[in-house]
Amino acid sequence: METATQIKFSDQSLAKIRELITHYPIGKQKSALLPILHMAQEELGNGWLPVEVMDYCAEILNIQPIEVYEVASFYTMFNLKPVGKYVIEVCRTSPCCHRGAEELMDYMQQKLGVKLGENTKDGMFTVKAVECLAGCGYAPVVQIGDHYYEHLTKEKIDALIEKMRNSNPDLHNRITI
Repeated sequence: METATQIKFSDQSLAKIRELITHYPIGKQKSALLPILHMAQEELGNGWLPVEVMDYCAEILNIQPIEVYEVASFYTMFNLKPVGKYVIEVCRTSPCCHRGAEELMDYMQQKLGVKLGENTKDGMFTVKAVECLAGCGYAPVVQIGDHYYEHLTKEKIDALIEKMRNSNPDLHNRITI
């Protein structure tokens, strides 16, 4: 199976993938799929997983492409279409909803002029509803990149959006509000 375009991980990433696969029994290399998809989304997909990138991951693991699609489409942490520079993932499970998450999702959609899953016209933001972010005691909670933002209010959302608009998007840096 060959990928249609020249999609390729860096040599450093390929070495990490080869090492990662050794953590699993022979014939169970599919177990390395989640971390490989994370790497692919960041390095090859510009924040999302095009079909060609998922096919490449299948090729690396010697599995069928459908096996990759099934996993990538199941987990909300993987994006199957282009996303904004900042992906605001809003927890939509019971504790967050009881503390106002649904109203905050409505507020963000109205403020940013998008529906859930859509990108703002300037390409800065995507708002997604996701399953439990495990911050129940701090509800409502959103995740942006690698960071959680807790006890959110409309005012905190406004401040967070304003800081993101005026920041260099780097998923590894926390924005303080």
